[in-house]
Amino acid sequence: MNRERRKQIAAAREKIEGIATDIQAVIEALQEIRDDEESARESLPPSLQEGERAQQMQESIEALEDAIGTLESFDLEDIGETLERAAA
Repeated sequence: MNRERRKQIAAAREKIEGIATDIQAVIEALQEIRDDEESARESLPPSLQEGERAQQMQESIEALEDAIGTLESFDLEDIGETLERAAA
């Protein structure tokens, strides 16, 4: 591989590192939102804890957990390592 393509791969790896940082920031933000929603659900009066509102809150919490899990499953480190091998 020539030097120019190696530079292009290095630039792509830097972008991937930036994306990984952005994804981590999104994960942390979603975790905070999820935690706030869990606290709000737990703070509902006992008479409302089994109601429709509590159920909607629980569904939101579960959807946030799914989104967090999906974001956490991205293996950007593996992509970076693969690109490193390509540049070798």
